[in-house]
Amino acid sequence: MRATAEEAASSDAVVLARQVGKTFVSPGGEPLQAVAGLSFGVARAALTALVGPDGAGKTTLMRMMAGLLKPDSGSLAVLGMDVVHSPQAVQDHISYMPQRFGLYEDLSVQENLDLYADLHGISADLRHERFERLLEMTDLTRFVDRPAGKLSGGMKQKLGLTCTLVRSPKLLLLDEPSAGVDPLSRRELWKILQQLVDDEHLSVIVSTAYMDEAERCAQVFVMNRGTFLAQGEPAQLAARARGLTFLAVPPSGMPARDLQARLLDAEALIIDAVPRGGAVHFIRRPEAAAAPLAQPLDGLVAQPRRETLEDAFMMMLRQHHHGESPLPGPHAALPVAGQAAPAAPAGPAIVVRDVVRKFGDFTAVAQTSFDVARGEIFGLLGPNGAGKTTTFRMLCGLLPATSGRLEVAGVNLRTARAQARAHIGYVSQKFALYGNLTVQENLEFFGGAYGLRGAALRERVATVMRQFGLAPAAVSGALPVGYRQRLAMAASLLHHPEILFLDEPTSGIDPLARRAFWRTITALAQSGVTVIITTHFMEEAEYCDRIAIQDAGTMLALGTPQAVRAQAGDVAGSDMNHAFIAVVERSRHALPRLGDRRIVEHTA
Repeated sequence: MRATAEEAASSDAVVLARQVGKTFVSPGGEPLQAVAGLSFGVARAALTALVGPDGAGKTTLMRMMAGLLKPDSGSLAVLGMDVVHSPQAVQDHISYMPQRFGLYEDLSVQENLDLYADLHGISADLRHERFERLLEMTDLTRFVDRPAGKLSGGMKQKLGLTCTLVRSPKLLLLDEPSAGVDPLSRRELWKILQQLVDDEHLSVIVSTAYMDEAERCAQVFVMNRGTFLAQGEPAQLAARARGLTFLAVPPSGMPARDLQARLLDAEALIIDAVPRGGAVHFIRRPEAAAAPLAQPLDGLVAQPRRETLEDAFMMMLRQHHHGESPLPGPHAALPVAGQAAPAAPAGPAIVVRDVVRKFGDFTAVAQTSFDVARGEIFGLLGPNGAGKTTTFRMLCGLLPATSGRLEVAGVNLRTARAQARAHIGYVSQKFALYGNLTVQENLEFFGGAYGLRGAALRERVATVMRQFGLAPAAVSGALPVGYRQRLAMAASLLHHPEILFLDEPTSGIDPLARRAFWRTITALAQSGVTVIITTHFMEEAEYCDRIAIQDAGTMLALGTPQAVRAQAGDVAGSDMNHAFIAVVERSRHALPRLGDRRIVEHTA
């Protein structure tokens, strides 16, 4: 997409690109065009967003802006300087925070700040005033003596941003700064960014997988496969979906995720559908907007709703992908296809009774109790540092409880942890397979670890590769993020587990991949697999049968998404993001009474 004449002539453009391109060589020796001849201008003293699916070229483009990668073609000026000829001059005036910012975890907050100030040559006089303002802005003043490794994920992100800003840059580049961060911390992070733009007239370019974050920006660039699908103000882009967006309430007794699946199956009529606020938001295809909703949607009552940036984003991606999906659909993902899974015992899949976990004098999880039914999708939510990861690791048998009773698949974790693990599958937040092995080699290795041998192993590996659309000879470490997720899921399901644990499996993944991923999860639950998931995407709580919200090691809410929204005091139709923030903030305002808290499960 060519820049407009106004952008080309504007002296206010903080970044000005002309036919910028970048090509890499794939592991197989084939050229891979990451950025394909882009021309654009970025406004000064404003928030600008880059959005797009994994592999769209966002990080490559941002690294070229930072002078860390050299374009293969075209011209790129940042702050009026040619990045190709003067990369160091550009870097002297910008700050760049990559997805994996390098904090020194053994150093305290203050020591990390001092180190980055030393690296940038900030004088003692200037750094004192700068540190004071940044620490106050990020609410880290109380933690200056705490080691960075002891901070929660959200606090680490804020410290990373603070270290990036120890000098006053003219341009700030942030590559997915809120990935893996809870809604409260995300909200605080964006308040900080807006304050920097308002007070210091800072120019900020941020890549993000969250469309609600992109809506905060003055300018949005939608990327896919190295090109721009669109650019403009959020409201202008959202208008592309005007008149096509609707809301439908599922019939009594039907989970919203099942109605979503039915809508997505009507591909000739529906572009996208997602559960939200107990209903399902969906988008009609423009060419079929006037057509009646045919089987299996007869009788569906839908009402118009206001279009959003995410609606337009999903429309553009679906149209650009022409029906392709980054993960397989539910018809292909059933873990027991062609073979019966072992019979499961009766009773709950998971039993948690008065579980406590302490680390020295610190109580990470306090007196937690709940059950999870077989075939249920159960969401474990909470702010960074809330204790949910500790709870999750105890349920997986990776961490013993200090006290209390834990049963998984009818097996006591205290006395038979190895036996319990035979009944579970686990997908970690970070890719945990062997990157130098092929897909087939990884699956054969993990199948052997699960006790599969000979013909049974070969048959099962061939089955999951076919179900998840995986190429046997592909090198695992070279796979795109979506395909790595497929491989991790396939490996976890090789042994027909009764229970599947998913630890933030969609962190940093775009909305298109998340939709497809959840269709797979829905199919697994329908086949009888129990799913336990942690997530920071609150929209994903709507897929769960029940959710639990933890903070400071204490259970704050437990029940269906509808019941938790009601407990939060939200009006009908409000989303889970608002409910989550309301529940956590209400608890934090009542901290002196936490010792007397009694959690009662609500049903709806």
